Amino acid sequence: MGFTGLARWVNSPPAGLKNVQENLATNHNATYKGPWNLSVRSYRSTLGQVPGIQLPVERQMCALTMEGSCFVLVDDALAPSRAEVLAAAPPGEAAAYLQRPSHFRTTFLTLKPPGALEQLLGHLKARWVSVRPPAAGAPQRGQSGQQLTIEGHIFSIGTDWVVRIGNVILAGGAVKGMLLEAEYLPLPVLHSAIGDGTSELLSNLLTSILPNVSDAKTVAVTISDSQWEDVLWDREEEEESEKEKAMDVEDEDDIYAYGDEGAELKRKDWMGVNRDRRSAFLIMGGLRSEGII
Repeated sequence: MGFTGLARWVNSPPAGLKNVQENLATNHNATYKGPWNLSVRSYRSTLGQVPGIQLPVERQMCALTMEGSCFVLVDDALAPSRAEVLAAAPPGEAAAYLQRPSHFRTTFLTLKPPGALEQLLGHLKARWVSVRPPAAGAPQRGQSGQQLTIEGHIFSIGTDWVVRIGNVILAGGAVKGMLLEAEYLPLPVLHSAIGDGTSELLSNLLTSILPNVSDAKTVAVTISDSQWEDVLWDREEEEESEKEKAMDVEDEDDIYAYGDEGAELKRKDWMGVNRDRRSAFLIMGGLRSEGII
């Protein structure tokens, strides 16, 4: 598994999926690998409806099921982001300030098996309800409370590329454009000079697999390094890191120490569940920005 890039073909025609498939076969000699099926559900908190509790904004939650995992994104607009807390911290007190909030605005979880979220909500009697329940008489596509599916195909181009294309289908059956994902297998780490995290290599491939349609409206779905660090930040991991740094200071007089053992090496290896986490976060972020979920 490698580094992925995502794009939306917002105004794809009814035959858009077939056209992309034909373009992949004709111009890229792509090989069909199998179906690409995802499901997305969205919820809102009803805590504000409890007598005595008044909240100006309800929390929102999205859950994306991909193969054997469920990726859950919780957004609490009343909580600060990690970046905001760091900006408010005086010099040298960032670690202490990060411990103050009980949680930050964005919480991103990975649950297994896919039905674990429903079991957890039911066990805790959590006050979450589906944002957009399926319309009366509409066919049920999978699990209860599901508002959206992504249905399409997976292709390989040579040994370096995996391409996933799929229609975005609402619960009632309406198609809301397409998602196109390209994965570059040789490199689990891909650096880009562009601030928003866009990779020129992936962007060029995504552009090339689109058929020649004059009015095609495409949008790249991106995430910056700072945004991803906010999502992945772990309080317990931060505490362990601070303890290790303190131990390194105590041992700094060791004659066998070279002075760079405590240096933090930041790299992003998008393999296994980490690749799926990044892909799920990009997909949910793109759909949320359009108000689809």
